Amino acid sequence: MIKADGKWLKDEHGRTVLLRGVNLGGSSKVPRTPDGATHIRQGFFDHRNVSFVGRPFPLEEADKHLRRIRAWGFSTIRLLVPWEAVEHAGPGLYDRAYLDYLCWLLEKAEEMGIQVIIDPHQDVWSRFSGGDGAPGWTFELAGMDIRRFDETCAALVHQVHGDPLPRMIWPSNANRFACATMFTLFFGGNHFAPQLRVDGTPIQEFLQAHFIGAMAQVASRLKRLTNIVGYETLNEPVRGYIGAPDLDGFVAPAVAFGRCPTILEGMMLAAGHPQEVVEREMLPRPLARPKFIVINAEQISLWLDGHDPIWQRHGVWGMGPNGAYDALRPDYFSQVGGRSVAFDRDYFYPFVERYVREMRKAAPDAVFFLNPPPSVFAGPGGDKCPLICKHNMVHAPHWYDHLTLGFQRYIPWLGLDVHQSKPRWRLGRDRVRRDFVSQVGRLKQRSAELAEGLPTWIGETGIPFNLNEGQAFETGDFALQVEAMDDTLQALEANLVGYALWNYTPDNNNLRGDQWNGEDLSIYSPAQETGTGELDDGGRALEAVVRPHVLAVAGEPVQMSFDMTTKIFEFKFLPDTEIQAPTEFYVPNLQYPNGYRVRATGGTCEPDDENQRLTYRIDSNCSVHSLRIEPAP
Repeated sequence: MIKADGKWLKDEHGRTVLLRGVNLGGSSKVPRTPDGATHIRQGFFDHRNVSFVGRPFPLEEADKHLRRIRAWGFSTIRLLVPWEAVEHAGPGLYDRAYLDYLCWLLEKAEEMGIQVIIDPHQDVWSRFSGGDGAPGWTFELAGMDIRRFDETCAALVHQVHGDPLPRMIWPSNANRFACATMFTLFFGGNHFAPQLRVDGTPIQEFLQAHFIGAMAQVASRLKRLTNIVGYETLNEPVRGYIGAPDLDGFVAPAVAFGRCPTILEGMMLAAGHPQEVVEREMLPRPLARPKFIVINAEQISLWLDGHDPIWQRHGVWGMGPNGAYDALRPDYFSQVGGRSVAFDRDYFYPFVERYVREMRKAAPDAVFFLNPPPSVFAGPGGDKCPLICKHNMVHAPHWYDHLTLGFQRYIPWLGLDVHQSKPRWRLGRDRVRRDFVSQVGRLKQRSAELAEGLPTWIGETGIPFNLNEGQAFETGDFALQVEAMDDTLQALEANLVGYALWNYTPDNNNLRGDQWNGEDLSIYSPAQETGTGELDDGGRALEAVVRPHVLAVAGEPVQMSFDMTTKIFEFKFLPDTEIQAPTEFYVPNLQYPNGYRVRATGGTCEPDDENQRLTYRIDSNCSVHSLRIEPAP
């Protein structure tokens, strides 16, 4: 039983645990039947007749994948369970076959000693707005026709846009009408769209109740399993229009590229009014003139018959005194009752409170992992509001090297920090690595500010494997990926935080990656298998991924590091003599094929090469215990 205790996660023996996990998996964002890979358009809009049974893999393949994950040193999986997978057929219609599948899959993980964190995964609301997560019928509740999102620039969707999908374009959907409107309704519909109701129920109440209800179904089915650590809140939420100071800007300026309607332009496009909008490149050219494109010249409305434009109905925009359509209440989303809006304080945290309260009825002992809006989706109105429901909670932000992720290029001497008030560049290999450590450190500081301190667990981190246009797939040389992964993992180890790598996708391939929006971050791919039949076959950048790590500490961690070149692992901790259980390490045979030796102060070591474990027991009164693992001479 894992629980949150102060700034650490603790096991049933009172030991500090740094959960090292992997996200399972990238293709779990889309249905398995019919194949929902985002490059496939056929059957896309038939959103009620789908099945996620078999995501992340069929049950007959569970043994080999889970054994591989365990052998690579991952004690935990962050399992993607999209809302759509549970309730795709309609409100209150739960997919019992999928819930049965989850039970069988996680029973197998329990048998193998693998712990599980359930992630209600979503990106930019739904598959139908360019991401994943929410069922298609949620748009229908708001009166939207998902078949008209492309013509109205309400979403850029791979299935409709076709190939090639611009690199990392999907986050820009946070700025577009479909995603921004649905998140505004989900978090703040009571205030901002009070006229919109579903069978008499306010839209905010209806959406939140059904999302929480679907996840409560999952929790109820899994409550007898002992390996369920807990549940995340909602993956990478977007604030929508909430807190926007006016209608002439963007929801998320940091990812405003491609065709970029402003908030007002997006609303008018959705209503069938042509607009001339700017088209922005991910890496703008300083001397280039802005490019403008007329969109929706055919005057197509995305509203279903019998539904009026939501924001026009609420007086946000309409016919102005000059006879032209314009903003009527530019500050509509920044003020409520004469009070300035703060998204975190007024909308996000109240949702978290409600979610945790309802979920604890089904899972009273679960740990809840708070996933905040990522920095690129953050906007005005941020607040350091403490949580009421801080018991057994963990701060679970995400962290990536955004330069490598966004541009799919690894430049070891160049770094980008997007967690500051404005993006900052870093030059020099040592400085870049120090800056990575600082970025993760700021996330830990944020944890300390929430509810008088919460443990930190990085729910997503990783690197793209299709660097340099997939050059490694042709050459078989993944040296750049190894270096990039090592940079990332060193920053996490220096900060003594647990994490889950993004990701492990069983059906990854070199052409379509993780089967979703062109992303390719899987540490395993059948395309890299060589036919040896070994568990490591198909692994990517394993020289960096498979590394020594502490599993449980009889005390408080002080320092941890691994040098991939020398293979030296160092760890220090403050002992707790009240804890009887030993400190345990994962020590992979891959790093030490000829064995290793341990230099330790104040304790005795018991290696278990077969299970890749090292046990350390305290036998002296040292104030600080240290271990150094190095290759055998």
